[in-house]
Amino acid sequence: MAEQEIVLKKQLGLLNGIGIIVGIIIGSGIFISPKGVLLEAGSVGSSLIIWAICGAICLVGAMCYAELGTAILTSGADYGYIMAAMGDLPAFLFLWVCLVVLVPTGNAITGMTFATYILQPMYPDCGPPDIAVSLVAGLCITLLTFINCSNVTWATRVQDVFTFTKIFALIIIIVTGIYKLFTGSTENFQAPFEGSATQPGKIALAFYSGLFSYSGWNYLNFVTEELKNPYKNLPRAIWISLPLVTIIYVLANVAYFSVLSPEEMLASDAVAVTFADRTLGVMSWIMPVFVACSTFGGLNGAIFTSSRLFFVGARHGHLPGFLATINMRHLTPLPSLVFGCVTSLIMLMSSDIYALINYASFVETLFIGMSVSGLLILRVTKPNLKRPIKVNLVFPVFYLIICLFLVVTPLTTSPMECLMGLIMVCTGIPVYMLGVMWSKKPQGFRVAFGKFSAMTQKLFYAVHEDVKID
Repeated sequence: MAEQEIVLKKQLGLLNGIGIIVGIIIGSGIFISPKGVLLEAGSVGSSLIIWAICGAICLVGAMCYAELGTAILTSGADYGYIMAAMGDLPAFLFLWVCLVVLVPTGNAITGMTFATYILQPMYPDCGPPDIAVSLVAGLCITLLTFINCSNVTWATRVQDVFTFTKIFALIIIIVTGIYKLFTGSTENFQAPFEGSATQPGKIALAFYSGLFSYSGWNYLNFVTEELKNPYKNLPRAIWISLPLVTIIYVLANVAYFSVLSPEEMLASDAVAVTFADRTLGVMSWIMPVFVACSTFGGLNGAIFTSSRLFFVGARHGHLPGFLATINMRHLTPLPSLVFGCVTSLIMLMSSDIYALINYASFVETLFIGMSVSGLLILRVTKPNLKRPIKVNLVFPVFYLIICLFLVVTPLTTSPMECLMGLIMVCTGIPVYMLGVMWSKKPQGFRVAFGKFSAMTQKLFYAVHEDVKID
């Protein structure tokens, strides 16, 4: 039989790309972050401006990523871009924080939001207990990991279906809010900037909550190798998705404020459910269902894309080799998916969603800034690199200024969260020195790890990405 290479197939078209971006962005954020943005911004007007600016910032960043993604056609997004521009150690540090912070924290937040909205109708007065939220979130993460392990087509269909479901839920909120505005419910817009925060640190934290709701705009870059015609479909998916999400988000927040006062929004842990209770009457039960569908789809997209990051990192020798294996039966990176599931379940031990958001957002902003700065570095070090899309240098410079503001200013208001983020990044340095650079490891360690890798590959019925089979 002729040799056949076992690789991840190009199965994702433009609609799938839009579904991944919109489906991941519209996950848990728009249903929990309005409270976080308002808490730090201090007023209705400031909150709405921050939501709109966040969308514009992400669009600028996405345009920079369109250049990077079409110039460096490898899955793994930031990991590949940082490696090309800055070398192995910075790329490994990004992989490390994704491994221990960003991916498991993001999945845990989305899973907990899913569980909170599913359980909220059962606990209308006091809210669901933490243990119930963690158990349901763990079940959701495990189920979606199983789907992604079984079939890429199943995973993308789940993504497409739930993307349309969540947009429909937000349309219900927006139409209801517009109706309320036209019938005179404008009290919260009479003095929209009263009480606005002026401290730079508070404003930065408000942006963190807003940008968290937009997080995922760069996730299509994680699966570039599986995207059909990436030179056209990657930028098209970005340019369609980001303006659409920004419009939906701003209108959804206007709708929230047309019904709920700032005090009511701050008192609610499930803003969309409280909104539905006040407006939809006997049909209010549909909102928790729609929100759960939204977070379910967002979590599915995050699991799908992040597993490709671990896969690519292992392929470059920065993670154990068994993570760079593909299940032969289903052609999915099964070990990477299972690994991501386990780390996400561990992160569920924390029940403070807003602390997790600030913690993860600080680290994510730091590395996205490094990726965008890599664009400038590559312009100098690799001027002849093929760039089907070449953005004006104003865009990366503007984005880097924003990143600098978001990284530096929270040090004055939330120094411990920022310090913990920096410590977590730095812990990757000794791991890199011992795991990657140390070539003369003891023979016993090599033998033991080789046996473990062989056992893992047999367990998952997998082969290495670039192995040929008869």
